[in-house]
Amino acid sequence: MMSIVARRIAANSPQVARRLMRPGASNQPFGSPQAPPRAGLADIPPTLRNLVVPKPDPGFVLVEGASKEAEEIAGLIQRSRAAQAKIANYTQEQVDDLITAMVWAVAEESTAKMIAAHTVEETQLGNYEGKYLKIFRKTRCALMDIIDDRSVGVVEEVPARGLVKLAKPVGVIGALSPSTNPEATPVIKAISAVKGKNSIVVAPHPRAAKTNALIVGLLRGACERMGAPRDLVLGVDNPSVLKTEELMRQCDRVLATGGSAMVRAAYSSGTPALGVGVGNAVVTVDKSADLDDAAKKIALSKTLDLAASCSADNSLILLDQIYDQMVTKLVARGGLVLSAEQKAKLQAVIWNEKGQINARIVAQPAAAIAELAGFSIPAGTEFFLAPETGWGPSHPFSGEKMCVTAALYRARDLGHAIEITRGIQAYQGSGHSAGIYTSDKGSALALAHALDTSRLLVNQPQAASNSGNLWNGLRQTFSLGCGSWGGNSVNHNVTWRDLVNFTWVSYNLPEPKVLPSDDVLFARVKDRTTDRT
Repeated sequence: MMSIVARRIAANSPQVARRLMRPGASNQPFGSPQAPPRAGLADIPPTLRNLVVPKPDPGFVLVEGASKEAEEIAGLIQRSRAAQAKIANYTQEQVDDLITAMVWAVAEESTAKMIAAHTVEETQLGNYEGKYLKIFRKTRCALMDIIDDRSVGVVEEVPARGLVKLAKPVGVIGALSPSTNPEATPVIKAISAVKGKNSIVVAPHPRAAKTNALIVGLLRGACERMGAPRDLVLGVDNPSVLKTEELMRQCDRVLATGGSAMVRAAYSSGTPALGVGVGNAVVTVDKSADLDDAAKKIALSKTLDLAASCSADNSLILLDQIYDQMVTKLVARGGLVLSAEQKAKLQAVIWNEKGQINARIVAQPAAAIAELAGFSIPAGTEFFLAPETGWGPSHPFSGEKMCVTAALYRARDLGHAIEITRGIQAYQGSGHSAGIYTSDKGSALALAHALDTSRLLVNQPQAASNSGNLWNGLRQTFSLGCGSWGGNSVNHNVTWRDLVNFTWVSYNLPEPKVLPSDDVLFARVKDRTTDRT
């Protein structure tokens, strides 16, 4: 059955519609089977339904003698605002067709292959296979996840409370894009912004400046072909820290994905910001787990794009009853359990004397890292397992590593695994993600109750799952909020819903609510708290 996206495009481009449904592409319907109701629109006079009241100027004024960076960013913001104003009256269908065209512009097979090769060549991070999966598959998944969401006008009704909810754009989104995921991050952020009728300016990491320019150019071309203003998507050329700081200061909302220092800067910019926390996923393998399935998925997660993602497994906790079996299966999947000497050499090359990660090992093949560290490895080695017993600064392998290396722990039981996980994530990764392989739902819930984590993945490859995938119900994104645990304002998967404002219309209820008597309202505590002296 043809998806809603394909039906929309077919009227104007049957060829594109056929490509969208070609073999090898996702054959899942784009979006959920039921969109939020359009209730309330019939009550608005037709002549007023698309009335746009001009927004007041946000009041940002460049002071005399402003830096050249401030002036450059101000020019981009001005262009972005002008473009955003031109889509203020877009209908839901126009918005959805536009974001569909944007994804197609980068995810068409030959284009995706070109982008993947270009990204690896420029950044020297990750591998072609990982980059291709992200630009070809992840962008499709992100589109599918939001395409049927209602984001224009009335988006929700709550009859029981007499409420109607309307979505309205924030304005100009200032987006930060990391060097580790520079191919799909700008795309997903751009369609999330435009889904809410916003515009976006993307500031890339300098290491991925050309990739960002390529992606932004393709998205701008898609906008133009759909009759929308090209400047809905803009990029910062010749990126620098000063330009990124100016973008965060001048835009209407910051969507920050990057290192912890940049996320802290986003929260300090004076602009409402959505940031992400440090990823340091800890994964437990329970005694009831399917060990073959667990080994396969852990190896996939640890090596996907050479662990460029902050979502990759960083520590593995194996319960005592299955420890030896599981290690054997991980070795069969390309894992190498390090000797004490190899571990010491690897530690010296991953971290400098200040405890900072060496950029030369980030998202590199196991063979290249071993060569830097000065030890040989067997053919077929894909990732390293570093035996560990503690956590914190004196045990650096318990922290985030950004490479194909996982700390390896042995736990007596699930309670011990919880203790280890809490210790590790108190050091790094609080609020981000954790996982467990088990056939016991009780074990999964026990872990979920005990951990300060926003996501607990059960029997799923961590790196491919905590940002949403076809096999789970999490929202598709590359921006993972970590809540107060990780120093973030939100702890869910960030989507277009975080890039709009809502107006709540409140009507009188048919019958007012009745306040219960004290005997009813306080019945459970009244006798226990009344002073009887």
